[in-house]
Amino acid sequence: MAGKSVLVTGGSRGIGRAIAEAFVKSGARVYICSRDEDACNKTAAELSQFGTCVALPCNIASSEDRQRLVERLKTHESSLDVLINNAGALWAAPLAEYPESGWDKVFELNVKGCFFLIKELVPMLAAAASADAPSRIINVGSIDAFHIPHHETYAYTSSKAALHQLTRHLASQLASNFITANIIAPGMFPSKMMAATLERKGLEATVEPVPLKRLTSDADMAGTAIYLASRAGSYLTGAVVPVDGGLATTL
Repeated sequence: MAGKSVLVTGGSRGIGRAIAEAFVKSGARVYICSRDEDACNKTAAELSQFGTCVALPCNIASSEDRQRLVERLKTHESSLDVLINNAGALWAAPLAEYPESGWDKVFELNVKGCFFLIKELVPMLAAAASADAPSRIINVGSIDAFHIPHHETYAYTSSKAALHQLTRHLASQLASNFITANIIAPGMFPSKMMAATLERKGLEATVEPVPLKRLTSDADMAGTAIYLASRAGSYLTGAVVPVDGGLATTL
């Protein structure tokens, strides 16, 4: 990844931070964004000890913020090698009480924001792309897009399924620009979203249905992203890579 330019949305914590750190340590120039400006700046400062990491705070769900993000990125880079769309939201509520506002919040970020950020960045991605070294779009989806969870997270599962299909569509459309588009679909990752489940059930009970008997780790997600962005992953496009220990793919 040495010398590559990489943008990671939702890069201040969890999966996004793990992926950003791996790219920084691999020699890439990494830009992270987050709705939380303080957290974004703090993470960028921490990761800068390993290489280049720049904070570009942004709410991807906001059209104005997306435009500002792209303009700020252009002051640093004339092209973009890798775009990682990791920013996401979840809303859980019983069906009878599920609010329209919660549905809209999830789709605004998980699908609409992702799509329009890609739209804005296609020229920068195309500028870095070639037949031998395509630019990469890596969208973080979920096994919940094809595996029904026990929780009532209707908007989340629907939005991730939409994101998976959108990614395949983009893979077809952007191939002529030498831009690939793939999905990483994590299983149970110890994120802020999973904190309540882990606290209620405990680790052992939580991972009991997972064939490999553990949670998805930072290294699992970061390694998969590095692979998809590397020379080894340059011939993959339109793929969904489950990183779930077999939870949704072997049962």
